[in-house]
Amino acid sequence: MQTDNGEKITAREAQRRATRERVFGVAVEEFKRSGVAAADVGSIVADAGVAHGTFYFHFPTKEHVVAELGHREEVRMAAVLDRFLATPRDLRTMLTEVIRQAGLLERRLGAALFKDMLALYFSPARPELEAWADHPLIGRVIEEFERARDDGEIHDDDIDDVNSATFFFLGLYALLITHDRTPQRGVVLEQFVTVLLRGLETP
Repeated sequence: MQTDNGEKITAREAQRRATRERVFGVAVEEFKRSGVAAADVGSIVADAGVAHGTFYFHFPTKEHVVAELGHREEVRMAAVLDRFLATPRDLRTMLTEVIRQAGLLERRLGAALFKDMLALYFSPARPELEAWADHPLIGRVIEEFERARDDGEIHDDDIDDVNSATFFFLGLYALLITHDRTPQRGVVLEQFVTVLLRGLETP
């Protein structure tokens, strides 16, 4: 048996992966409804049609599901950003697109799960996953800061591009959480990008 990318796997492995994917999908839907803390693993395994121990075989904790969700969404958003940047864009336009994609993700997951995912993302207790070898979305934004510096859009050589990207994501996620469902959110996020970019300009 082969996967979509041509990898050869046994029927047993294919079944294991299918079961894991089913448990993952049901868990995410339960988290959307109840929030991670209140979600009942018993309900998840019942809806997935698996034994209780099957959940913990694939995901040692509920947080492991959320961590994998965050990684998958980062990979997906990085691919979307790559397509967006197939046409050259300036730094402000790129950052605005990342903000737009984050808002779409929040609407798709629901505010509660979105907040849980962000809180875990920046937690030192975040589970490490095998697939978490890098952070493609953050890496892509770092590359765009580097490009903008090379093109003369930003000029402050005292600020590292990795730090600039980190400041952007930390600020973005903090504002998305603190300005949840407030009418000022759009204006605040626009001002955030302006202040960030202004700080990278040569005095």
